[in-house]
Amino acid sequence: MNIEVFADIWCPFAHVGLRAVADERDRRGRDDVVLWVRAWPLELVNGAPMDGHHAAERGRALREQVAPDQFAEVDPENFPPSTLPALALVSRAYDSDPQLGERATFLVRDALFEHGQDIADPMVLQLLADELGVGLPDEADHARVLADYAEGQRRGVKGSPHFFGPDGDVFCPALQISRDEQDAFVIVADRQRLTEFVDRCFAA
Repeated sequence: MNIEVFADIWCPFAHVGLRAVADERDRRGRDDVVLWVRAWPLELVNGAPMDGHHAAERGRALREQVAPDQFAEVDPENFPPSTLPALALVSRAYDSDPQLGERATFLVRDALFEHGQDIADPMVLQLLADELGVGLPDEADHARVLADYAEGQRRGVKGSPHFFGPDGDVFCPALQISRDEQDAFVIVADRQRLTEFVDRCFAA
């Protein structure tokens, strides 16, 4: 069984949201369920790369408010100019084996947000590919990334992460995100919405 998600590696909210769903699955002992994280490249959505300082700001807010054990090292000066190569690597891993693909989707995000690595750097990408036991992505892997993006557009993906379950879809079920009067992020973990979404997935 898969829980389908469209998300980008750049997205700090996806880093937290994906881990929250995986932790809830593991808490219930459902090792038969795999997160199928498909590509939603924000550089194509927005027509520009993500600013590393903006990502670091979001990471700090998440660490301070809901995820104290995450975002250990977000380096805005070493932020990747693109996630397309890493998304293609993740797609290659999923094409080999769904569980390997899930491992890859967390590995590349940890490299970016926990170790401050530029995941677009060919040397970093090679090390990640070696750790996964897969080769570097080829044209077919890059084509699957673009196909995911087209499929997400067709299905009305609202942002990263956007989850699709058996009875509907939900944007970022693990978090409530807003801004206060000073335009600072206010982030609250939404345990009820998360468990309700997972309940619906598992009931199917």
